[in-house]
Amino acid sequence: MLKNIEVTQDLLDYIYKHTKPLHHVQKDILIHNKNLGEVQRMQIAETQAHFLQLIIKINNVKNCLEIGTFTGFSALSMALALPDDGKVITLDHDEKIIKIAKNFFKKADLERKIETIVAPATDSLKKIALVKQKFDLIFIDADKGNYINYYESCLDLTSKRSLIIFDNVLWHGDVYKKSVTDKQTNIMRDFNKFIKDDKRIEKFILPIGDGLTVCRKL
Repeated sequence: MLKNIEVTQDLLDYIYKHTKPLHHVQKDILIHNKNLGEVQRMQIAETQAHFLQLIIKINNVKNCLEIGTFTGFSALSMALALPDDGKVITLDHDEKIIKIAKNFFKKADLERKIETIVAPATDSLKKIALVKQKFDLIFIDADKGNYINYYESCLDLTSKRSLIIFDNVLWHGDVYKKSVTDKQTNIMRDFNKFIKDDKRIEKFILPIGDGLTVCRKL
């Protein structure tokens, strides 16, 4: 049986040195987030950003929806990979954080590709459903307690073979540890089981960053 290698910071640094460099505004966001303290963990990993960009290009994605904007790293990363007529709609309830993200989008000259909506995501999803808008890729990185609700709403916003991707599904590596029984870890365990048992999609968990579940609608 083949053994997986341990992904250390030194190995990640090596990977980044041998990968396409980040856009200068992506780098600016990373620098900004380093000064935010503990909340910087809300940002996706660089490896995840590269993965999203590759997925967008391989699948000729044009329309993306994001739930959970934070300071804009993931939305900007996706927008950079989209064709000229592509678009990202990103949802977040925090007006202050959206303002920061929009400044980065403007700095990267990507405002035309990224639409921000400030409101509770559940409300925004209902409004989007009313206009019957469909997305090729949906990336979800928001409050974990609503993951199943977001998933159910997003299934109706996608067509066959569209992708729905969730972040943080390994929850700091705690989901498999029987000794860890806190509320947030159990929420992620319940979500992972729900997705595992759902026959409407095919899915796989990728152990990059804090774990990505990639779902493909059947």
